[in-house]
Amino acid sequence: MSAVSDIPARARVSAVPAVLPLSHTDPLGNPFLRTRFALPARPRTYLRRRRLVDHLDQAFKTPLTLLDGPAGAGKTLLAAEWASRQSPPVAWLSFDGGDHRPGLFWAYVLQALRACGAPPSDAVGAPVNASRVSHRLLSTLASELNERERPVLLVLDEYDRVADTKIAEQLEFVLHHAGRGLRLVLITRTEPLLPLHRYRAVGELTEIRSAELAFTPEEAAALLELHGVSVPIQAARNLVDRTRGWAAGLSLSALAARESSDPELYLKEFEADRSTVADFLLAEVLKRQTRETQDLLLRVSVLDRFCPDLANALTHRIDAEPLLAGLHRENAFVERLGHSWYQLHPLFREILRAHLRVRLPGLEPELHRRAARWLRRHGHLPETLAHSAAADDWDLAAGALVDDLAIGRLFTGPNSHDLAQLFSHMGPEARSPATDLVRAAHDLSHHDLDHGLASLRHAEEQLADDDRDLAAARLSCALLEALAARLTGCPPEVEKAAETAAGLRHEVPAHLLDKHPELTALLLTHVGSTLLWAGRFEDARAVLNTVAGTPGGPSTEAPREEAMGHLALLDYLNGWPGRAERKALAAVSEAERPGPPQPTGSVIGRLVLAAVAVDRNELDRAQALIDQTADDPFEARDPVTAAGRSLAAARLLMARGKMRAAVEAVAPAVPAAVTSPWAASQEALVTSAALLAEGRVDRATEALRAVSGEQPVYAVEAASIQLAARRTAAAFDLLDSIHTEERTGPAVTVRAALVRARAADAAGDTATARKLLTQALLDARRERLRRPFLDAGAWIRPHMATAPLHDLAAGWLTPAAPLTRQRPGPPSPPAPLVVVELSAREHDVLERVARMMSTEEIAADLCLSVNTVKTHLKSVYRKLAVNRRGEAVRRARDLRML
Repeated sequence: MSAVSDIPARARVSAVPAVLPLSHTDPLGNPFLRTRFALPARPRTYLRRRRLVDHLDQAFKTPLTLLDGPAGAGKTLLAAEWASRQSPPVAWLSFDGGDHRPGLFWAYVLQALRACGAPPSDAVGAPVNASRVSHRLLSTLASELNERERPVLLVLDEYDRVADTKIAEQLEFVLHHAGRGLRLVLITRTEPLLPLHRYRAVGELTEIRSAELAFTPEEAAALLELHGVSVPIQAARNLVDRTRGWAAGLSLSALAARESSDPELYLKEFEADRSTVADFLLAEVLKRQTRETQDLLLRVSVLDRFCPDLANALTHRIDAEPLLAGLHRENAFVERLGHSWYQLHPLFREILRAHLRVRLPGLEPELHRRAARWLRRHGHLPETLAHSAAADDWDLAAGALVDDLAIGRLFTGPNSHDLAQLFSHMGPEARSPATDLVRAAHDLSHHDLDHGLASLRHAEEQLADDDRDLAAARLSCALLEALAARLTGCPPEVEKAAETAAGLRHEVPAHLLDKHPELTALLLTHVGSTLLWAGRFEDARAVLNTVAGTPGGPSTEAPREEAMGHLALLDYLNGWPGRAERKALAAVSEAERPGPPQPTGSVIGRLVLAAVAVDRNELDRAQALIDQTADDPFEARDPVTAAGRSLAAARLLMARGKMRAAVEAVAPAVPAAVTSPWAASQEALVTSAALLAEGRVDRATEALRAVSGEQPVYAVEAASIQLAARRTAAAFDLLDSIHTEERTGPAVTVRAALVRARAADAAGDTATARKLLTQALLDARRERLRRPFLDAGAWIRPHMATAPLHDLAAGWLTPAAPLTRQRPGPPSPPAPLVVVELSAREHDVLERVARMMSTEEIAADLCLSVNTVKTHLKSVYRKLAVNRRGEAVRRARDLRML
């Protein structure tokens, strides 16, 4: 719909019926202006919108119809196009900025009725006084309209110019008593002074307001086509987003774009304050307001949203509430958001901001500063930071962030990237404890330890000399100290930071801790990672489980993923590839979401998945997973991540026979304050295996001395290498050192069984060797562990060729045996039926029962409580009609459920 719909200087069609007495004058003696009774001309670029026309057709079913929208919304042309299609009598009356006293108003209404061919009788008479009208005239008019067989459609355009409350009362009186003889359509920018609630309550009001008048992207594209501008629907959608579907904005933009060499680019990037849109809004909206209201609009233009109190803070006045309510009521491009909050139309805001710089130069930074202070006092942190940055007041911005205990939001949460970008503009001249803390957080998050620690130390020195209550700042320091300790692999420092944080938690308001759970989650993640690096697996597991169990939410998503990734690595190092895989998948579950770079939890998770893929001989998948982590910046500095990458890469290279490359890949390239026993063991094992493959047995044995026997997985690996070097006694000493109560995982038990089987084979004890191989195959099949058998050597092949072992390996370790033609035998009995299907969780529990796992192990593996596992077991027993674990497993196998 064309933007000219509400421009005052309208071209009017002089199509007034001849019955209009041209010599008649109004109560002031002035001739009636014929153009006020004519339907507005519709331009060539007018777009008929069927959905609105259909809605307007409801006007004949209700006494009152309201078209309420801002200037340029397309109200007038919509009503004119619709009215032109209706059968007479249709009376049109448009108001301008002239005199609208009751006598004049009703004189023009009566003349509009005469112009449309529905003249009142002489009994109605005519107003003789411009300021008043007799009640008899109104009663007679209403009575005559009520007697009509065909109703009169009366359209009052720009009714918002009629402000006299007496006229509203008189109009409502006539409308009420005219009955079905009058259908009134009001076109207005403001809410009319009529009892709309009454009409709305009984279904006698048809309303078309701003939201419905707004153009859809499809309508906008069609309007642009009428202007000779053809753009993709996405470009039209972007323009609608910017203009909110405002008809005048669309039309004026289209007119300007038509003159551009690249219309699509113009519509995307045009400067609102330098366009005809600005001229329209300044003339039709801003200049219509009082000086006080103009000043208010200019000042609040620096805000994305505002309430009366905030507006008062910017104007140093106390009258914002009635002014804003009035602007909203007048559809003056001030939109209500609810709960006393407002916003400006986006284009109007752009134009006002530019106008502010011209009319009040230099005031904008101070307005941002006032807004930031008010928003900080009232707890609106994101907006406080934005306005502080706009005012270039970084002490205010950083102070608000730290005082709110929100420094963790620089590392995690949906807006962490935007927040980091905001503070990236902070210059070195900003010097306060808060700015130093933010600077330290920025540097540490980018793994710049030198600068990060320097800023952190400077902040701590300033805080030590400050007697104020700065617990939030000191707690922020503890978080950054923990991160620095993690990056340097220093357990004493991370535990010191955790202890400091625990003491400060009691000094910080509880509502801040509840508001920012990410701070505690991040702190504990750093502690858990550092303890894991130091080989304190059980301590690390306890801390990381706490983080993983943190209540869900966007702010704790990254630390929860990191915790799951670290827990996956712990399970892998302890020989539980299945558990490790499940936790790793949980850690990377959100890794494909759009947005900023993913947290390290997804990186560690992928590396664990790669290591598990190597164990399953899925080498291409392992390579792809490792490649996905190649560009992770955190891996370059974080010891655990670096070691995890080294572990996965080295195992993959060993599986491909590239021993020298594996040795080069296995050593983490990150300096750390404490040597990691498991990282050192991994390096020693790879080096030893590579030397052994080259026949350098003594060097291989020497390399093994660095292996810690505390972790079962490494003791088994070392035993395997010792046995390959024909040191059977040393191999068994290592295997016997594994504590059976540790409930080691299948990756350990399978390799241990293979080492013992090899020793039995070497001793000529074939029966024992095959018994051990049988157990190893059973354990490995559940986890699809293939590498231990592929790496076992030539001794295993004769045993695997035997029927029992071949059958156990067929289909997952070796190709399935081909089907042979056999005589058809008697049909096998049908499998027993189960009355009720097991749920997915019940099936998970039953699978682990079949692996001889205890209830406690099942609970830990599935992250469930012991009582929940017992409940699932009872349900399994009931569904399978059994009473014991062994019976449940046998029954499930008979039913081919396992």
